[in-house]
Amino acid sequence: MKTNELQNILTTPVNKPVNKVNESSNNISDKIDQFREILKSRVKEEVASSDIKLSGHAMKRLEERNLGFDGHEFLKIKEAITKLKEKGGHDSLVVTDKAAYIIDVDKSTVVTAIDKADMSENVFTKIDSTYFIN
Repeated sequence: MKTNELQNILTTPVNKPVNKVNESSNNISDKIDQFREILKSRVKEEVASSDIKLSGHAMKRLEERNLGFDGHEFLKIKEAITKLKEKGGHDSLVVTDKAAYIIDVDKSTVVTAIDKADMSENVFTKIDSTYFIN
């Protein structure tokens, strides 16, 4: 699945029912939760099959800090890595509206993540480039 296909899935309104949603459920809240789980599963599959990797440390930090690495965040990171490669970045700080990520650009790997609100008290070392994206 290409980035633009994933972006279309995430941004295109659904005009017909998703066939994987349990039709016997009468509660709209249950259907929304089921859809959300299906979407999360698809995003995880895309992340797993993409050339972008999350280090064990980054996965731990995302979980500990309750930072959701959703489809939109994934697309932002993917775009940032592409631009940083074009500009010659190697070890980069990428700041989104949600979080900050240290990325090994050469290996397309997210090394760690921190909540944007907690950034003010941190020092980032050994960074050769910074990219801000909203």
